[in-house]
Amino acid sequence: MRTLWIAATLAGTLLSGCSEAQPSQPGSPSNTLNLGSEKGNNDTEIDHLKQVSKLDDVRESSGLALTGEPGTLYTHSDDGNPAILFKINIEDGKTVAQIEVPVQSRDWESITRDDAGNLYIGDVGNNNNDRRDLVIHRLNPLNPKIVQEIKLKYPDQTEFPPKKKERNFDSEATLWHDGQVYLFTKDRGAGETSKVYTVPDRPGSYTAKLLTKLAISGEVTDATLSPNGRRLVLMAREEMFVFEGENLAAILKAKPERISLKGLGQTEGAVFATDALLYISTEQGGLYEYELK
Repeated sequence: MRTLWIAATLAGTLLSGCSEAQPSQPGSPSNTLNLGSEKGNNDTEIDHLKQVSKLDDVRESSGLALTGEPGTLYTHSDDGNPAILFKINIEDGKTVAQIEVPVQSRDWESITRDDAGNLYIGDVGNNNNDRRDLVIHRLNPLNPKIVQEIKLKYPDQTEFPPKKKERNFDSEATLWHDGQVYLFTKDRGAGETSKVYTVPDRPGSYTAKLLTKLAISGEVTDATLSPNGRRLVLMAREEMFVFEGENLAAILKAKPERISLKGLGQTEGAVFATDALLYISTEQGGLYEYELK
């Protein structure tokens, strides 16, 4: 009987060991990057986002732009860093080239590109809302030593700085469209409105034109327009707002869809690669792609 009891005990132990959970295989649900459960007003998992690389050479990536060459992007660092553009490989995040721009970098916050390949670097960061030297640098990366300046001021700012609740003159988001550079403000006062201004894309000194005000609950950190001109994304901290319309004028009147990016960190850069594929960078060095429906 003792022999039978030992055999039964041993068999039970073996069966118990076989029933333990096995390690997750690549691609199984337990290995899926779960970055939140909110998309717009729906309690669904965000499953259109994946990390593609790490930008180890770039300190605090603050903007993204296409280069016109497959597989690469332009990015730059935030304030307090040298005036350098980084051309990076999307697949591995490595720096392909560094372009030194012969200007002072006070607070570079965004970069955008026109149809001719010119780049517009927005030195328009204005955390304290007290700057009087806002400028957008225009250059062609094939000849980066020639830099043209688009200087600007806001038509509705009369105090430097204004009262705290009225501090909505910081812009970390720009985009080029149809001969104009659009600026979207980061509301550091109430945190509920992004003002939209435009200036011509030609060098000169301008009073920006106030186009509209968008009801945005987050603080906008970048902006990008899809190639077909029918979709606008405004990036914010760990979230983005997607507007759609027949053209940019209609888009700016549309109600946005809010998409949570909880868990990514400080999301700062965004650029459309196609009408549905978006690249996103963070200050922590992550480079992601998000596929919109």
